Amino acid sequence: MPSASCDTLLGDIEDIVSHEDSKPQDRHFVRKDVVPKVRRRNTQKYLQEEENSPPSDSTIPGIQKIWIRTWGCSHNNSDGEYMAGQLAAYGYKITENASDADLWLLNSCTVKNPAEDHFRNSIKKAQEENKKIVLAGCVPQAQPRQDYLKGLSIIGVQQIDRVVEVVEETIKGHSVRLLGQKKDNGRRLGGARLDLPKIRKNPLIEIISINTGCLNACTYCKTKHARGNLASYPIDELVDRAKQSFQEGVCEIWLTSEDTGAYGRDIGTNLPTLLWKLVEVIPEGAMLRLGMTNPPYILEHLEEMAKILNHPRVYAFLHIPVQSASDSVLMEMKREYCVADFKRVVDFLKEKVPGISIATDIICGFPGETDQDFQETVKLVEEYKFPSLFINQFYPRPGTPAAKMEQVPAQVKKQRTKDLSWVFHSYSPYNHKIGERQQVLVTEESFDSKFYVAHNRFYEQVLVPKNPAFMGKMVEVDICESGKHFMKGQPVSDAKVYTPSISKPLAKGEVSGLTKDFRNGLGSSGSHTSAASRCDSASSRMVLPMPRLHQDRALRMSVGLALLALLFAFFVKVYN
Repeated sequence: MPSASCDTLLGDIEDIVSHEDSKPQDRHFVRKDVVPKVRRRNTQKYLQEEENSPPSDSTIPGIQKIWIRTWGCSHNNSDGEYMAGQLAAYGYKITENASDADLWLLNSCTVKNPAEDHFRNSIKKAQEENKKIVLAGCVPQAQPRQDYLKGLSIIGVQQIDRVVEVVEETIKGHSVRLLGQKKDNGRRLGGARLDLPKIRKNPLIEIISINTGCLNACTYCKTKHARGNLASYPIDELVDRAKQSFQEGVCEIWLTSEDTGAYGRDIGTNLPTLLWKLVEVIPEGAMLRLGMTNPPYILEHLEEMAKILNHPRVYAFLHIPVQSASDSVLMEMKREYCVADFKRVVDFLKEKVPGISIATDIICGFPGETDQDFQETVKLVEEYKFPSLFINQFYPRPGTPAAKMEQVPAQVKKQRTKDLSWVFHSYSPYNHKIGERQQVLVTEESFDSKFYVAHNRFYEQVLVPKNPAFMGKMVEVDICESGKHFMKGQPVSDAKVYTPSISKPLAKGEVSGLTKDFRNGLGSSGSHTSAASRCDSASSRMVLPMPRLHQDRALRMSVGLALLALLFAFFVKVYN
């Protein structure tokens, strides 16, 4: 049985007219054969329905409250910040109160089952509360035809610059799906423009996605289905974004992607070249944190990476996922390296960058993992005593090759996860640092609101007293206490508090990217190429160009009206 036409996903929203549809002149000539039929209407019921459900045309977009929830990695968080910024610039109010919102924008993660379960439960809750819903992130991008996504609006991971259009149509009661890829002369781009408005979750930290996708084909990974193959942003665009961030009071930049080590391979450059350009624009006292990199691609640049990680404005920190210390398991994962490669990277960096902090990931219970395979992973953790270790029980993700493999029993996976966690908690990585004097950059408040959170040269967490004068500053402290995941520092009484920011940070919730040029209409929003942006001084509300969807409709309407006028004139002339 052929699939229904509504099952076909369109890359964009268009009014489709086929050659089989009747033309205006056809409808005119058959009108004389039409016999009107009077149908009695229940006036009371009609008026009641009209009152309860006003037509979509009566809805005024740009005044509603929107709640945004993001799961997952730094890349996803950056996407969420960009979507919030564009919506706020258009006039929507971003609220932290879910129940008070008119629309929920749910930005999903597809790495593990629990994250998708939370996403699915949030959709169900939104439907129960009669909220408008827009879905984003890797889950709907990778599997848009899942039953629980039917009838809901979706904004693809490379289409976040069109979030205003999708939200506007959804509020009017329409279902919209934009899942296409951004390309330039056939070459896939990294995604939406980097100079779009955004609302930083932390005004002091800028998250910059340097590329999207990766070059691997790991058998357990679902993210690849959503983010696709490697696509890098040009160096000049990334440097410009960093400059703009510092001009807005940012004092710490995070570089993120699915694999930062692969950056530039698709555009003829590489990660060290980008990093050397970035450190040139980092103000004194501000810091750069490099994101996750897989072993194969960092191996080629070890010498240069060691030099960069020794730079005073770059954290001596690197996240290198090993996933398993068994070569046979790594082969089944298709990780494209062996344990010896991982050790070579770590050993080299530890030698050339004294004190460097290495974080890693491990998957427990991958299909086919034996007790011996697991013990090799345990020995690796005992040998290197990673200060930061992300332990994940394996979850088979639908549509991945690993989901079709013979699975390790659930109880065995759970026990191995517990055993490795016990090993990790058996050592204290920071005890030897008690008594040290360190420079730390203060950027946020602790979860319990009792301390400020700072990071030292090696991106190790240091808790300091809540002195408002410290926030966003570089402070000198004496380490007086340590825990498993942190140290506590006492500020040195006669030390200078250094301000790295070259300007005052934006207020929490304030929209970034609304530069003078943007306000004057020289910048454009999202994929709109017209310079029609302006600032409504009367309401202090950013008025963006007419969304492309409406520009297209307006153009078609104008052409249609012109044709109708010509037809009318023709018939008048004929009848006369």
